Amino acid sequence: MQKIRKGDEVIVLRGRDHGRKGKVLSVDGDKAIVDNINVVKRHSRRQANNLHGGITDKSAPVPLSALALVSKKDGKAVRVRFETRETAGKVRKVRVATRTNEVFE
Repeated sequence: MQKIRKGDEVIVLRGRDHGRKGKVLSVDGDKAIVDNINVVKRHSRRQANNLHGGITDKSAPVPLSALALVSKKDGKAVRVRFETRETAGKVRKVRVATRTNEVFE
């Protein structure tokens, strides 16, 4: 189970986008693609599905070690630990913020 998942709001801890927040679009191994973070230019040639071609902006992957979850309570970066919680008779493993004890579902 990973600490950062698709749909989470994260903050960048280092690099040229340091301090910016965004939503995780996908996670693949030890990298994540975050909306409007680490944007690079990509050149594309004219094809049947891309009639104009040209230069487009694309979000490049960011290492998970450079990202931290954002707390909904205060908007700051938080570390995450795992706990087992029992809800409605089911035992589930949930992510909990260490500083604010906020549960991320």
